[in-house]
Amino acid sequence: MNSGLPRREFLRTGLNGFAALSLPSLLQLQAQAKPQAAERTAVILVWLRGGASHLETFDPKPNAPSDYRGPFSPISTNIPGIQIGELLPRLAQRAHQYTLVRSLSHTGGGHPAGSLQMLSGDPDAADKRTPKYPDWMSIANSIRSDQAREIPNYIAVNPVDRYDSFTIAGPTYLGPGFGPFQITGDPSHPEFQVPNIGLSSHAQRETLQSRVSLRRGLDRLQDGLDQSGLMQSLGQFETQAMELLLSSKAREAFDLSREPQEIRERYGMHRWGQQCLMARRLVEAGVDIITTEFDGPLCGRVANWDDHAVNHHVFDALQFRAPYFDQAVSALIEDVYARGLSKRVLVVVTGEFGRTPRISHVASSGAGVASSPAGTVQPGRDHWPRAGSMLFAGGGITTGNVIGATDAKGEDPISERVGPEDFLATIYHHLGIDIDQTIEDFSGRPTPIIRSGKPIPGLT
Repeated sequence: MNSGLPRREFLRTGLNGFAALSLPSLLQLQAQAKPQAAERTAVILVWLRGGASHLETFDPKPNAPSDYRGPFSPISTNIPGIQIGELLPRLAQRAHQYTLVRSLSHTGGGHPAGSLQMLSGDPDAADKRTPKYPDWMSIANSIRSDQAREIPNYIAVNPVDRYDSFTIAGPTYLGPGFGPFQITGDPSHPEFQVPNIGLSSHAQRETLQSRVSLRRGLDRLQDGLDQSGLMQSLGQFETQAMELLLSSKAREAFDLSREPQEIRERYGMHRWGQQCLMARRLVEAGVDIITTEFDGPLCGRVANWDDHAVNHHVFDALQFRAPYFDQAVSALIEDVYARGLSKRVLVVVTGEFGRTPRISHVASSGAGVASSPAGTVQPGRDHWPRAGSMLFAGGGITTGNVIGATDAKGEDPISERVGPEDFLATIYHHLGIDIDQTIEDFSGRPTPIIRSGKPIPGLT
């Protein structure tokens, strides 16, 4: 041992060699919560990072003035009287299986503020580098914590966590143990796999066992020096982590190759389609909270839904990404109903806000997918927290409906306004979580999980 390295630091460094160290730590922190009985309902959140235009998706305004109206027409759905944008023909044929909310409105005009309002209910209109309050996913995970589970209860398939240098979600004062088990990478790639889950080969098991043996040797070196009992208690959580690493249930849940090829193709052999398919497999495996973010190359040049003219030609961008979005989400909704999940599993599709109804025209900052060469003036839509749309499917809700409405230009709600904390209250209600309960903040003070808001009428 390097004599200049304190023994505790040596132990800490040695522990980093254990591939699953983060799992025992996470399980230890989760065990500090008191599990509460709850019906095993689940939520899948599909997050449109950057904010989708409500006018080209779920709230078309064909009679708006020309400087508001885009080039696309509305199409009829299979529910008389309900129309959505023509770029979503598959979802138009599944309108009997979802309800649209067209009256989302809040004050968070920047991506961080809008995301924090939607995900944690933070009422502040200003952007923050990091969240003040825990997001609803971490709160639900803490309340439903269960050490006996073979598979994590909150899984992020392409995590909802950042917008550029801003952190838009996280467990904050709940502690990192209630954050998500994160799945990154492209699940449509032939070589995709989730590391350190369900190790199956003899060689992998032997490698893991050798690392455990090394850890036990380090424990003996440390014996008598650490009086806190931390090392002893970590053994319990290592055991749980080992169970996850060796769990056939976990391995099978993440293994998309077990799906028939025709089902994989129905979702789409692209990143968003396979993310949604994995989400469906995870809820069937018993996971309660799943988020999946739609961003990256399928969005266009700047890899998100932030369709300022400086970023994208808004209409080219929507036309480019809509087929992937339409295919993935419609397949997920179809399976939620076809596979008997429609009462237990609530699917929610939203981003942080809508887009400006009035079309802007600004020079592009660069050429790429859905963007003209730099300096070319092209159309765009900017941030618009005053109005947006959301889709809800499953969850035992009444479907084939529209809740709320915006004015003739799509600028502001004119009926049944829905705020972020109404959105959060709706999710908590589905998960069987009392919206009036509190959790302790960093100083030990009881803090409400939301500060206002009621479940959205028509969705409960």
